[in-house]
Amino acid sequence: MKRTAAIVLTAVLLAAGCSSNGKGNSSGSSDTPGVTDTEITVGTHMPLTGPAAAGYSKIAPATKAYFDYVNKNGGVNGRKITYKIMDDGYNPANTQQVVRQLVLQDKVFAILNGLGTPTHTGVLDFLKTNRVPDLFVASGSRSWNQPDKYPGTFGFNPDYTVEGKILGTYVKETYPGKKICFLGQDDDFGRDSLAGIEKILGPVAAKQSYVTSNPNVVPQIGALKAAACDVVMLATVPGFTALSIGTAAKVGFRPKFVVSNVGSDPTTLAKTLGPTGAPLLEGVVAANYLPLATDDANPWIQLYKKVNTEFNGNAEFDNNVVYGMSVGYLFVQSLQAAGKDLTRDNLTAAVEKGGFTGPGLVPVRFSAKDHSGYGGEQLTKLTGGKAQYFGTPYQTDDGDGAVAAYTGTAVAPPQNGIPTAQ
Repeated sequence: MKRTAAIVLTAVLLAAGCSSNGKGNSSGSSDTPGVTDTEITVGTHMPLTGPAAAGYSKIAPATKAYFDYVNKNGGVNGRKITYKIMDDGYNPANTQQVVRQLVLQDKVFAILNGLGTPTHTGVLDFLKTNRVPDLFVASGSRSWNQPDKYPGTFGFNPDYTVEGKILGTYVKETYPGKKICFLGQDDDFGRDSLAGIEKILGPVAAKQSYVTSNPNVVPQIGALKAAACDVVMLATVPGFTALSIGTAAKVGFRPKFVVSNVGSDPTTLAKTLGPTGAPLLEGVVAANYLPLATDDANPWIQLYKKVNTEFNGNAEFDNNVVYGMSVGYLFVQSLQAAGKDLTRDNLTAAVEKGGFTGPGLVPVRFSAKDHSGYGGEQLTKLTGGKAQYFGTPYQTDDGDGAVAAYTGTAVAPPQNGIPTAQ
């Protein structure tokens, strides 16, 4: 009888140890994948090579540099952050392979800032099935904001429809009566951007699309020239922004270009176009929501430059580096908010609770019902090779809400550059 009782007791204890509430690990840090008493391991997929590598390949190393800075200063609740960066070449098939490796072999705690609309879309269901937090996706697709369908996924960028509405409002006010046209990526990036633009402008005069596997936009640019477009709005990654502007110049087509934030980093564009093409960027209008890399008076830029020098090999400093470190800062905030008993459930709940402050010109919009990232942008114009802000930041939604000025004040970083629990 004693032996039978012992077997039953053992079975009960094993069952209790394996139980779950259906949301992921909730019994403590000790059995949470990627978390030990001294380390937190997270992973990402990034285009370190391929058609989107220009500029974007600098993001994850910048995030890692910020983590290394935090680690040197004690980590988060005594844990150091290890960041595993996998190259997917901006190829959805590769993305699925490397994300499976990160989750099933490397046992990462979370996926952080996986980049790309076509690439990351293909791993949403896998991450949900495996209950892996999917934080701050590096894309403005509205797909990340589906809390009922994908409760562990959260965006970072303003969604492309929000951006399209803000850029469309600028174009409507600045170029009344002009012929407005559009060139965008042939996926949710392009479609969401166009949806936002047309909410403000109505149907554009002409529209074209491209695929990243074909670096020839002569037919598309030729069609826009034939349509006599006065303004061309681009939903393009940096390489295709440069291709579009350079191709237009070669065929004698000089419209005003208005460009999505994700394809408008001046350093990346100038390097891609080369010295003879760089003047073509003069006057290009885009938008942003983070401090600009050239604003040396901004305390966030001062912090990021310090981190870049000490932990990122003094890499060429541009808006991609600013972006990567801002992602790192927000993730550290999220870890702090999740507490010492770090589980996947606690992390997701902390992000949904929101209330984060940081380098953004507008707030992030996280809540239980809203998993999108930043809620707006401010317009920029390229002048003398540098982007400069003008006007005021704007906020809106991806529906029919108004595009309204945001009047909140900027927040400075903590003195040591590391967030604390709120």
